[in-house]
Order: sequence, then structure tokens, then C-alpha cells
Amino acid sequence: MSLLGIDIGGTGIKGAPVCLETGRLETERFRISTPRPATPKKVIETAAEIVRHFDLQGPVGFGFPAVIKHGTVRTAANIDPSWIGVNAVERMGKATSRTVVFVNDADAAGMAEMRYGAGRSRDGVVVIATLGTGIGTSLFVDGALVPSTEFGHIEMKGRVAEKYAAESVRKAKGLSWEEWGGRVNEYLCRLDELIRPDLIIVGGGASNKYEKFSSCLTVDTEVVPARMRNQAGIIGAALAAQTAA
Repeated sequence: MSLLGIDIGGTGIKGAPVCLETGRLETERFRISTPRPATPKKVIETAAEIVRHFDLQGPVGFGFPAVIKHGTVRTAANIDPSWIGVNAVERMGKATSRTVVFVNDADAAGMAEMRYGAGRSRDGVVVIATLGTGIGTSLFVDGALVPSTEFGHIEMKGRVAEKYAAESVRKAKGLSWEEWGGRVNEYLCRLDELIRPDLIIVGGGASNKYEKFSSCLTVDTEVVPARMRNQAGIIGAALAAQTAA
């Protein structure tokens, strides 16, 4: 079975058909730059263009950088604030003439990682932390998703954690991998104190350079890099669409 997954990000909107038996993309990703400003009208038009590009029948899943409750956008930490209160499912469904499913982008990436990647067959409490422009998190208990966690927004040193330990902070401040790795370790230790996971999976762009900072991680919990890399959001979005198939 193949379904279309679309990952709506801060810089790009990309999608591809996903084989749900294997977790592999069936074609190259099709990507369009995220419009500026990223208003609902412009983002929906862009995402609908990707749906038309593939013309794949069946429901479509969307990973989206916000908390989604009953199809409606509830937060706007990393998107245009005009999205708050918008029923994304209804609006996208009308624009694409498809059944659509929206899921938080970090939850989508976590779903892919748990089904096909580093979290496969792992029970207990597993947290995936995606380190990129911000810090997204997804939480699983015995394989079941606890949706819309926002552990990237916990307080650290008087500020929001993602403003201290996201990969974008490393780049903006010119931190060495060791300096930034120390910050990541502090963040993971804080997660360990709060939820006592059995496994932490580090995802996002930072997972590609895991060896550059892994020696800085002293948190007691087992930590491993994500395996699905840049495809996780698309794959997880397609998995979410399966609930409507």
C-alpha cells in the first residue's frame, strides 16, 4: 500500500509516495520552497500543488510544525501566527479534494522512527528529540504515541530550551561541536529528569553529524541517532494518512 506524505517545514514543503510495507519513498521527493509569509492561504496552495504533482489516489498525510487538535491549529511557535484557530484539515481537504490527516511534524518523524528506524520493536518510554531550527519532540509508551508533546519548550537557564540547544543556536552563535554538545547533553539530562525514558533518539539535521557531539553526551539514558533522517517527516505523514484509508 502506498500513500502520499507531505512535510510542511519552515523552509520547504516536500512530499513523496511512501510504501507503507517498507517505509521507503517510491519516487524522489518533490519540494517547493515555503512561501513568505507562510500564511494559511499560501501554504495550502503550495501543498495542494504537490498533491496534484503526484496525483496519487487515497488520503494524504501532512506533517505540520504546530500542535493540532481535532484538525485545528492551536500553536504557532515556528509558523505564521495567522494559522492559530485555522481548521487545517477542512481547508486542505477543500483545496485538494482529498481526505487529509494532519499531525504534528515531530510526531510524524517519531512515528516513522518507531515503525522503521531506531525505535523499531522498542517498548517502554521512548522520546525522539529533533534538533534543527527548534527542538521538536515525540513521546511513545510501549509503541503508542502520546501526541503533541512540546518538550522543546521546557525552561532551561531562564529561557525556552530550543533557544539554548537547537542546532540553529549552534550555527547562529558559532559554537564548536563540543560546546554545543554540552548544551545538548544538558537538555537531554533535563528530559531524563522529567520523564525518565528508556531510550532517547536524536533526530533532525543534527543526526547526520551525531559522531561530532556524541562523546559529549553523559546522560544516563541510552541515546542513539535517528535512522530515517530527512525522510522521516514524509514517511510519518503517510503513516498518519493510513488511519483514514
